[in-house]
Amino acid sequence: MSGRHVLILSYKDNSDTRRELEQLKMKSRVRESRDFVTALVYFSLFLDNVLLTVIVPILPDFLAQSGDVGLPENISTFNVPNGMLYTKTFDLHYVPNMLRKHPLAGPSVLNLSTPIGPPPTVRKVNLDEENVSIGILLGVKALVQLIFNPIVGGSTAKFGYRIPIVFGTFNLLLAALVFAIGDNYISLVFARAVQGIGSACIGVCGMSLVAQLYPEEEKRSKIMGIVLGSVALGVLVGYPVGGCLYDFVGKAAPFYIVSILIGVDLLLQCKFLELIVPAETPEDSAENNTMTWWPLCTDLIVFVVVLAICISTSTMAILEPCLPIWLLSNLNPKKWQLGTVFIPDSVGYLLGTNFFGKVAYQIGQIKIAVIALIMVGLSCILIPSATTVWSLMLPHFVLGLGIGILDAALVPFLATYVDQKYGGDVDGGEGGNGEFFSNYGAIYAIQQMAVSLAYSIGPLLGGELAKILGFPWLMRSMGSINCLYAPILLFITSRVNLQGSLIKSKDVLLNNGEDANHDYKRFYNSID
Repeated sequence: MSGRHVLILSYKDNSDTRRELEQLKMKSRVRESRDFVTALVYFSLFLDNVLLTVIVPILPDFLAQSGDVGLPENISTFNVPNGMLYTKTFDLHYVPNMLRKHPLAGPSVLNLSTPIGPPPTVRKVNLDEENVSIGILLGVKALVQLIFNPIVGGSTAKFGYRIPIVFGTFNLLLAALVFAIGDNYISLVFARAVQGIGSACIGVCGMSLVAQLYPEEEKRSKIMGIVLGSVALGVLVGYPVGGCLYDFVGKAAPFYIVSILIGVDLLLQCKFLELIVPAETPEDSAENNTMTWWPLCTDLIVFVVVLAICISTSTMAILEPCLPIWLLSNLNPKKWQLGTVFIPDSVGYLLGTNFFGKVAYQIGQIKIAVIALIMVGLSCILIPSATTVWSLMLPHFVLGLGIGILDAALVPFLATYVDQKYGGDVDGGEGGNGEFFSNYGAIYAIQQMAVSLAYSIGPLLGGELAKILGFPWLMRSMGSINCLYAPILLFITSRVNLQGSLIKSKDVLLNNGEDANHDYKRFYNSID
């Protein structure tokens, strides 16, 4: 009888051990899955952009109610056309907001404060004057991200790509919670700055990790384009979610929902990403890190490619604060039309990044980028010719599509170029010689700096130039710059022949049979 009990206990122990081994194997397979890790990066970038945009429809009404928006003394009312208040988001869009909760003194007069002292004076709001408080609040994220991009890029040689991604996601969680509970202007500025740090970590290290996971260039070009599409998807989701939940539930509701999603993302990262600090090597020294940055910063090809990304992004950054004002002055749009005027460019960007990454690789990434620049330029030139809001949709869609195609072509191109000119062998990843690893962090830090610079300087520059040149000539000038830069990009990069020296999928997977499988396995061991 006792022997039978021993056998039963032994069988149960073996069953538990087998189950634990199966769980460990499943967890190991998930960790080794490039697609799963890429999905985590995609989800992180998506949530970053949802948090970026979900606050925009909330701010004007919330700050007006909280009394944090500074008003000139002795001014109690502002005449706002059709009862609407427009606020420049600095790095996003103008968003129309109906301040329904404020009493109306007339059909188009919005009471923002009570009279103080002498009889109040009334003046009309000049739509060309930006709201400084909200501009600073929404602009601080881009400025902080601009500062931290090179810091994050330099730290990747020491900490790897995965640890900064987790740290950046934690910052997003902190920012979302502060947004939810913050009840004054300073707390919201702090949350926006914290989000800028998180965005720098996820933007730089996320794209670097994806580039490293996919050394096969056709696959890399396709996957990186899809990952870039998370930006547009986050923007498309953030605006309506923020506006609807704020209107029907309250200010904290959208941020709590985003916090829950970020928390889930953070738990998945901690469970399935091996957060191991790469071993110290001579290549990780500060001197070598400087030697990695300096050639990239002085490389002519890197400069012209990053400048192309910056120019195309600046076009959208300049357009965003100026277009709604021009619409109000010339086309008399309806309220809901102003709220949806930037949807076509977001849809275009989403389609461009998702479907043209592989096409760009097959046709030629530089050739596609040149075509995309011309698309951006021509659409800019045509925008001032629109006579109705509906006729504006096509050039606006083409503008977003062109920027999406250009990003889908040039962002993977940067990794390809670094592989050829500055990279080592395939297994030089986090556990290898550090060469690939350091270069990816640096190159995508430079690329992210260009984007952050565009969204930091573009709106301010566009506002001033619109006053001097007028909106139509400003758009024509930006369109001409894009068109003229296209042949410059083609001429300078035509001297570089990347074909033949790049890592092809079949070369990685099928070269020399058994040795290739060993190298491929060694590559994944080094990055996982």
